[in-house]
Amino acid sequence: MTEQLNTGSHDLPVTEALTAFMATGWADTARTDLAALPIAPWAAKRRAVLAGRFPGERLIIPSGTLKVRSNDSDFRFRPHSAFSYLTGHGEPDDVLVVEPSGEAVLYLRPRSPRSSGEEFYRDRRYGEFWVGRRPDLREATDLYGLTTAHIRDLSLSGPARVLRGVDPAVDSAVPSHDGDAELATFLSEMRLVKDEWEIGELQHAVDATTRGFEDVVRAFPAALREARGERYLEGVFGLRSRLEGNAVGYDSIVASGAHACVLHWIRNDGRLSRDELLLLDAGVETDTLYTADITRTLPLSGTFSPVQRQVYSLVYEAQNAGIAALKPGARFRDFHQAAMRVICEGLTSWGLLEGSVDSLMESGLYRRYTLCSSGHMLGLDVHDCARARAEVYLDGVLEEGQVLTVEPGLYLQADDLTLPEEFRGIGVRIEDDLVITSDGARLMSAGLPRHPDEVEGWMAALLG
Repeated sequence: MTEQLNTGSHDLPVTEALTAFMATGWADTARTDLAALPIAPWAAKRRAVLAGRFPGERLIIPSGTLKVRSNDSDFRFRPHSAFSYLTGHGEPDDVLVVEPSGEAVLYLRPRSPRSSGEEFYRDRRYGEFWVGRRPDLREATDLYGLTTAHIRDLSLSGPARVLRGVDPAVDSAVPSHDGDAELATFLSEMRLVKDEWEIGELQHAVDATTRGFEDVVRAFPAALREARGERYLEGVFGLRSRLEGNAVGYDSIVASGAHACVLHWIRNDGRLSRDELLLLDAGVETDTLYTADITRTLPLSGTFSPVQRQVYSLVYEAQNAGIAALKPGARFRDFHQAAMRVICEGLTSWGLLEGSVDSLMESGLYRRYTLCSSGHMLGLDVHDCARARAEVYLDGVLEEGQVLTVEPGLYLQADDLTLPEEFRGIGVRIEDDLVITSDGARLMSAGLPRHPDEVEGWMAALLG
């Protein structure tokens, strides 16, 4: 594979004298004291499971490629979740190959030598002086606990299953295989049940997110003075995510007033009002790329109005019913159904819908005010395991070690004439992260209050 320097159009020419000067006089900074990353033994077990599922076959899992944001500026790179799950590694253009023998080889772009070549000081995309140091092959082997080789030595000839849609160069070099889709499905289903290390990482993400929510509440007074208060609060949470993790696990939803009725409101450009609620849906992504996903709906004044409390309390009771339905052997959809039955009971008691709960559940009329499902799997992706088959996920049963969210909501649109005027424009969602245990579920996000009285007391303590 021929390597070319990624230089800018405005780079100054390099003289022969400078080239020779740049090739000498550098200290040896190779690391000989590196211990394997904590993920290494867990990733090895996962690779063994993968090889056992497709014995005698070659499997190719790319990390992904850099993507241009604007002209010569790339988005910050994040590897494909399956690649990270199997390696713990996270550089662009690298490829994991599981050979028919079961041996795994990580093909990567190692640190470029100072004694030859110009990449380290001239290449704006990969050069060490531009984007930072990469490990050399020996360092990478020590860190990741598997055989490593230079990416230029990767051969893509011969039959193989490929995780497609990740690296266009790999896709075009390897002929399509009838089993490619089966590989993608299995890589997704592998992650349905989390191992002990993953649950620890997710708990760290949840705990950091809890601190981020506390930061946001403390920032309410300042944000209320800003023309784009939503964006101010987005920045406050983003700071916590970068201090304690890699970034946010997804674009934060910071939705005040009627913006809370937009399920994926990420413009976050609205002004805040003390009379309104703020819906904050945000999660810290750890350095190992596991994300939390928590939502709280908070009164910007610190106290719920009677109508706000009425709507919030119904969602709170629906979430309690959903959480109570979680246990090994329960169907995945059971917790959503349990939550929606409570929502239907509330909507009929308010006079918004007529008929029995059973008839409303069958007709789906309540969905005008709830719109979407009440939870999903959580892990390396905020909506984890999305390529899993329906029969083992959405239509499957819960198992010990699965991590998921429970997040019922009511979204009462500002222009909905079926609603009393005082309800219009109120959006409430309460979302928590839970791990299925042997006899039920553990609330990983218990550090954030949910009951309306507890929410008010928590906010009062933070705001002083």
